[in-house]
Amino acid sequence: MPIRQDDNRPTRRFGLINLLLIGLGVLLLFSNFLPNNSMQQVPRVPYSLFIDQVNDDTVSRAYITQDQIRYELKEPPAEGAPTVLATTPIFDMDLPQRLEQHGVEFAAAPPQKPNFFTTLLSWVVPPLIFILVLQFFARRSGMGGGAQGALSFTKSKARVYVPDEESRVTFADVAGVDEAKTELTEIVDFLKKPERYAAIGARIPKGVLLVGPPGTGKTLLSKAVAGEAGVPFFIISGSEFVELFVGAGAARVRDLFEEAKKKAPCIIFIDELDAIGKSRSGSMGVVGGNDEREQTLNQLLTEMDGFSAQDKPVIVLAATNQPETLDAALLRPGRFDRQVLVDRPDLSGRRTILEIYAKKVKLAEGVDLDRIAQATAGFAGADLANLVNEAALLAARGYRTAVEQGDLNEAIERVVAGLEKKSRVLQPDEKKVVAYHEVGHAIVGHLMPGGSKVAKISIVPRGMSALGYTLQLPTEERFLNSKEDLEGQITTLLGGRSAEEVVFGEVTTGAANDLQRATDIAEQMVGTFGMSETLGPLAYDKQGGSRFLGGPSNPRRVVSDSTAQAIDKEVRGLVDRAHDRALSILHHNRELLETISQKILDKEVIEGDELKQLLASSTLPQEAALVA
Repeated sequence: MPIRQDDNRPTRRFGLINLLLIGLGVLLLFSNFLPNNSMQQVPRVPYSLFIDQVNDDTVSRAYITQDQIRYELKEPPAEGAPTVLATTPIFDMDLPQRLEQHGVEFAAAPPQKPNFFTTLLSWVVPPLIFILVLQFFARRSGMGGGAQGALSFTKSKARVYVPDEESRVTFADVAGVDEAKTELTEIVDFLKKPERYAAIGARIPKGVLLVGPPGTGKTLLSKAVAGEAGVPFFIISGSEFVELFVGAGAARVRDLFEEAKKKAPCIIFIDELDAIGKSRSGSMGVVGGNDEREQTLNQLLTEMDGFSAQDKPVIVLAATNQPETLDAALLRPGRFDRQVLVDRPDLSGRRTILEIYAKKVKLAEGVDLDRIAQATAGFAGADLANLVNEAALLAARGYRTAVEQGDLNEAIERVVAGLEKKSRVLQPDEKKVVAYHEVGHAIVGHLMPGGSKVAKISIVPRGMSALGYTLQLPTEERFLNSKEDLEGQITTLLGGRSAEEVVFGEVTTGAANDLQRATDIAEQMVGTFGMSETLGPLAYDKQGGSRFLGGPSNPRRVVSDSTAQAIDKEVRGLVDRAHDRALSILHHNRELLETISQKILDKEVIEGDELKQLLASSTLPQEAALVA
């Protein structure tokens, strides 16, 4: 939990300043608004009456100030009337000449003596207000852990966590990354017993870089290291170092390492290291960059060189999704010595992760987590946690007391295909096209080689654009694909469009995404995997971009016009052969296509044993079998 210090002294100072300002304000109020007994109160008259009296030669003398004109009459206008009157002056340049013409004695009134309290307040109050504002921000920042107030923007923003029994995270809470846990075990051992390594002369790595796709548990794994070792844990994001002020990021790096050395042994965890650790040569070899970010990076490199892990056991853990963008000086031995891959879990890893998160919800009896693990190939740890939570929300929405198998299956579809849109009503002809389209995918996908099987067909719209979908689940964990497997994937993707051609004799826009994915696979087969007999085992695509964040396909290398035409011809040939194969399969299974399509138009969803029995009667035509 965060370390906080309780100190009542700033609060007492804050209260004394408030009392002092209130007292000075009261004095200012009395000095400005209480009547001044030294000045005689005289009645005021309009300025026009004063001018008439001057013109009538009834005014004997006048005293002119900036605020008023006080004058004395020669004789009172009536018995008992005052002889001294006052009026408010206006901008009148002819007034002195008029007074002189009518024999009025006039002069400026002597200046008033300055008020002692007004002078005192004018000198004391502004500095006190300034001090009060500084104390206010200092107190606000002190509550958040800042040692020098809100204006100390060079202080590190790292949050410090000291593991306790309740919030402690250990390796038992992390699953699916056994190799990464093994790599980090000796880091824990060193933090517990550094003298054993020092005695033999071994040097523990100063920095460990965790790389992998988003959601695989890099931050959780670093917290588990701190929890296992029982040491303080500094956590900060790379973006929190960089500020508008030049030099602030470098100062924050220095302050972070100074604080860490005071609490050694400890762990510093920098999330999203690429925010400050990007290569100083710029992207694509173009020199240039952000000066403030580069200064911060240089200071980080200096600090990692400056402390000794033997004397001050401070371990720097960092995480990034883009290791290929990091500066080479950051990854050299002596700084980040090790790179630990935290990849997506395999089948057994997903099963263990599901067991961990399933303990936090109420599961009904008979729930098969193995089936869920098989159906979630490619899911990261965060995806599986979200899957279990979505299933719990579905169970609660249905007023069930426990999470059932159907809730988990529905949660998978929500994560993969999106939210079910029952309110989106399709026209009868559109619904018919969608039904034949999805059944075409299912029949072709069932007959194609590979490690996936068709588990569900639905014509209920989901997500933003899916009017229907065919769910294929992997039957085994596969990491390599043969040319035959990839050709089968292209054929399956073109099965929906081919069904529209077979039944309706025309195509619709519903196959746009299928065509895009099929073309991408064909281009990778030719340009990346070298699966073209004509072009040979050459790579025509540049390997760039992020390996973990995905993104657009890699651009082609600079090739001749004839080579580019040959690549396009090979890609077109792969897609055309897959299209012809899909058409042949659907023509051969035309009756089955009609049968399943009519059933799904009535039921909207077909899955399980019923779908398995229907697809079991599908067969490959002779020419398609020869192509295979």
